[in-house]
Amino acid sequence: MKKYSIPVIIVLVFVVLIYSCSKPVPLAPDTTSLYLSAGDETMFDLSSSAFGDDFPVISPSLEHLHDVGEVIFNEVFTPPNDYGNKYYTGLGPIYNNNSCNACHGGVGEGNPPPGGGTQLTSMLFRLSVGNSTTEGPTPVPGFGGQLQNNAIAGVQPEGTVNITYTDVNFTFADGAPYQLQVPSYQVVQTYMAFPGNAMISPRVAPRLIGLGLLEVMPESTILQNVNNGLPVGDTSQINGKPNYIYDYSTQQMELGRFGWKAEQPTVKQQLAAAYQQDMGVTNSVFPQESSYGQPQYQVIPGDPSPELPDSELFANVFYIQTLGVPARRNVTDPQVVRGSQIFQQAQCSSCHIPTMTTPVNVAEPILSNVIIHPYTDLLLHDMGEGLADNRPTFS
Repeated sequence: MKKYSIPVIIVLVFVVLIYSCSKPVPLAPDTTSLYLSAGDETMFDLSSSAFGDDFPVISPSLEHLHDVGEVIFNEVFTPPNDYGNKYYTGLGPIYNNNSCNACHGGVGEGNPPPGGGTQLTSMLFRLSVGNSTTEGPTPVPGFGGQLQNNAIAGVQPEGTVNITYTDVNFTFADGAPYQLQVPSYQVVQTYMAFPGNAMISPRVAPRLIGLGLLEVMPESTILQNVNNGLPVGDTSQINGKPNYIYDYSTQQMELGRFGWKAEQPTVKQQLAAAYQQDMGVTNSVFPQESSYGQPQYQVIPGDPSPELPDSELFANVFYIQTLGVPARRNVTDPQVVRGSQIFQQAQCSSCHIPTMTTPVNVAEPILSNVIIHPYTDLLLHDMGEGLADNRPTFS
């Protein structure tokens, strides 16, 4: 039997520990459905990769497709003339960031810049000067539908936004004080005069887990929650309404499900729009550069159009659709139990729907007949003047 020295044993133990920490960490055996956020596709993972794991129940071939999509999700795109990275070019000429992961770090959510300022790493701003219920927001002349704060060499970015905060003090009904920060946004450093009538809407990158399961939910199921069963026109309670938007694949109006304002109908269109708007990477859904019609627009010889092949878009879409959902934690903790009771008493669950079941026999079997706990109704909600951005999108 081969003998190892103490230093070698220490190194081996260290390697095993490091490897173990990078793998999903199982929680206590599940005895109820409370842990299962997405049925058999729930991930029992407490590591830093919890939002990036694939479905635990998936075939080897589909797992490979998921892994290919993950590579593309993390890939840094470069300008078209940077042939050192010939497989992932097409960045710009104006853009917000250079990879999906740059905004959705660890497939998690983004944040506004700490303390304010203009460093918009995982935050962007949508723009418009009007809105149509059939055509959507009207782009701002010279700026389009989104403010791109970065640009490739030799090109001017559109501008950026300076964020400032004002602390405001409030008091709960029981007398306990609390403080909120009220943001103020100012479009600055623009390459041309910014129209005074332009509307802006701040957006931080959202989490991406569970989108495939929400995508297959029948429209009829979602519409059952419109107005929470209240008569049409009854505004005595917070209530949701559907947002019908244009689907570039079906070329007709479809129910919006994704984005902060239910402004995209499918994961594919959401992702394709992000490539075109956030990174300036054209694709078959949006084949035209976001800078088209502006001084920054340019055609570089040898740059393919669309810049993202359909095969890579498909793999990236499948990656997002099959991200596992982390298990709910601490479900028996007394504070968590009390919070759940208050959640129900306050009727939060009338909009934040706790439980849904995906339909049977959907196109992808792994998304079929799954009990999920999404805590959303996939509808638009009027949350009051204090939270309104006053920029409509279709609806």
